[in-house]
Amino acid sequence: MFNIEEQLKMLPNKPGVYIMRDVEDKIIYVGKAINLSKRVKSYFRKTEKTERIKKMVSLIDHFEYIVVDNEAEALILECNLIKKNRPKFNVLLKDDKTYPYIKIDVKSEYPNVIITRKKVNDGSRYFGPYANPGAAKEMLDFIKQKYKIRQCRNFRSETRACLNYHINRCMAPCMGYVSKEEYRKQIDEIIDILDGKIEKVQKELQSQMLEASNKLDFEKAAYIRDRILAISRVNEKQKVSNITENNIDVIGIAKSEIELCIEIFFVRGSKMVGREHYFFSDLKEMEDKEIISGFIKQYYIDNQNLPNKIMVREELEDKNAIEEWLSKEAGRKVEIKAPKKGEKLRFVEMADNNAKITLQNKERDRSEILVELKQVLGLDKLPRKIETYDISNISGEYTVAGMCVMIDGSIKRNMSRRFKVKTVYGQDDPRCMEEVITRRIKHSIDNNSSGFGRLPDVIFADGGITQIRATKTAIAKYELDIPVFGMVKNDKHQTRALMDENREELKISENLKNLITKFQDEVHDTAISYHRKLRNQSIRKSALDDIKGIGQSKKIALLKKFGSIEKISKAKIKELTEISGINEQLAQRIITELNR
Repeated sequence: MFNIEEQLKMLPNKPGVYIMRDVEDKIIYVGKAINLSKRVKSYFRKTEKTERIKKMVSLIDHFEYIVVDNEAEALILECNLIKKNRPKFNVLLKDDKTYPYIKIDVKSEYPNVIITRKKVNDGSRYFGPYANPGAAKEMLDFIKQKYKIRQCRNFRSETRACLNYHINRCMAPCMGYVSKEEYRKQIDEIIDILDGKIEKVQKELQSQMLEASNKLDFEKAAYIRDRILAISRVNEKQKVSNITENNIDVIGIAKSEIELCIEIFFVRGSKMVGREHYFFSDLKEMEDKEIISGFIKQYYIDNQNLPNKIMVREELEDKNAIEEWLSKEAGRKVEIKAPKKGEKLRFVEMADNNAKITLQNKERDRSEILVELKQVLGLDKLPRKIETYDISNISGEYTVAGMCVMIDGSIKRNMSRRFKVKTVYGQDDPRCMEEVITRRIKHSIDNNSSGFGRLPDVIFADGGITQIRATKTAIAKYELDIPVFGMVKNDKHQTRALMDENREELKISENLKNLITKFQDEVHDTAISYHRKLRNQSIRKSALDDIKGIGQSKKIALLKKFGSIEKISKAKIKELTEISGINEQLAQRIITELNR
């Protein structure tokens, strides 16, 4: 039995990582400390805490810790444990967007330049990320137009040069028409451009152009001149005014009542080469510097494109440890700065302002969605909380339901719930829906502080009129007035429309249709994943396990063919012998054992 008070007394005064676990042994928080004893004990003292920390502490059943030599080691271990276990109370980078990079396979004899969204540790050079895919494509088009590098992905010797060579867009290295040294000069120039070393490239090109002119090679001089002009145009498009720093990332943050946004700018050689933004919910009570610290650890743990400096609004408490870790990863000094004045402060303010605008735009989009829903559904108020339900079973067996929640136009996965249907036997989805909705409403009426929270403003049932009626029957038991609509799919299993109780399909915009499709897919996945879990558990342990001659493969084959133990027990001997490895004697034994 884990005794928290006794374990707190045994904590060492050393640096390390502490791991908080709940009653199910699930990791709910990972933190680092210079002094484990002081840090962990602080959670259990009777001091003022935020609601978030109070909730976390209330869920702690036991904890463990790992002692390390210094704070930097603790930070690295903390980052790895958070990445692996994704504890619910840590700052988690959940955005699944992938941004394009420009990749140069520098280890190749004749490298090519491509766009990729997958960044791996393969020795190639990666530039970006480009938050706007069009900007990455524009840069790649520029490179292809101005440099005669190969454009084929599968480079190999050919019997003749490709079309790009004949239209003067490639020097045909596959045919040996260009030396490795001359080809590499082009690649080095491209790398310098992508690295932001524009002035160096332009100076070299000016020298080459002058040399060509002196030799009366005016065609080559004109070609070089055009490259200089093109590079200048690209540079001007990306240049950020008044920023002299090279190779920096700037992090801004903005909060609203609902969530917060972190915006990160990438500046390379006084150019803005890209930006990203991430949204987080349930972190409003955390201090900005704590959120930024957690974000930096998550964001840079596997990032090969480390900057020289990271600029933030406030000094971070674990700044020194993070700098030591990032410097070790980069093989050079990486600093975290909180500028107080001048151009650097203005750039941090620009990141903050952009985070605010990004957040406002997202909330405006959500607001527009809610307003459209209110109008389309004919409601008296905005549908701020919407719940949807779906039933999943196979021939009436392992019947379950999934519930998903949308708050202010945003799907909240942490509020999803699963139900095992208890009172309905056989395949009767409407009755299953009625049971589940009845139980769900009872949860909130009996205990509004339960995990279900307040009742929804609207319910979406996955299906048509029968599911709508079943849901309304459940609601009527409690004399409530919760509007119900069905989510109707087309022949291709795609969301087609919303339906009211009069079977009228409601016209909705494409944006709203996309959101409802995502909502419908989410609840379907929730229900079917729970159904599969129960079915797999049944396969792993069933009455068939006690029958001599039935192993795992025969058990799976039987359940796959008949769907349940009950149906196997009612099967005929001939039907059972259709399964490989089951003869009449074994078939008879199966029926006898299951019908005892």
